[in-house]
Amino acid sequence: MTDRGQYTPGPASGAQVRKDGEKWTLILVRELRHPPEKVWRALTDPAHLREWAPFDVDGSLGTVGTVNLTWVGTPQVSETRVTRADAPKVLEYSDIRWELEAFGSGTRLTLWHNIDRRFISWGAAGWHICFDVLERLLAAEPIGRIVGAEAMKFGGWQRLNAEYAKQFGIETPN
Repeated sequence: MTDRGQYTPGPASGAQVRKDGEKWTLILVRELRHPPEKVWRALTDPAHLREWAPFDVDGSLGTVGTVNLTWVGTPQVSETRVTRADAPKVLEYSDIRWELEAFGSGTRLTLWHNIDRRFISWGAAGWHICFDVLERLLAAEPIGRIVGAEAMKFGGWQRLNAEYAKQFGIETPN
């Protein structure tokens, strides 16, 4: 595993918010240096997800059906239905949608995540770090998952939270 102490997240970027009353959707775009098929495996395989994602699942997200999903740091297990799994292009489950688009020799990954508006900058900061961890995992330079309460204690998370809040025109939540 690569030294996590050397990791510092870059500036807040690639994010926007769509607002529909109280329903807010975080949209994050990241260009990854890896082909869509490799990124798809990381988005759908439970073993890969345990290395970077803020949740665990008890089965593959790569096929339509039901899995149990647990957000790290919470005891609640949610029965989650994968409603769309068009490998390696579109994945939808719960309040999350992923789109993968071939981009040069890599992938443009777009995440849509419906998040309570009070926590939208938290979500952006958390996913930003998850995407950084994912990129390193795909490059065979893993630094280990940084999620939940651990991510919030991580130095770069506080900065990202403030930067995204400013970008979205909201107060930084405490």
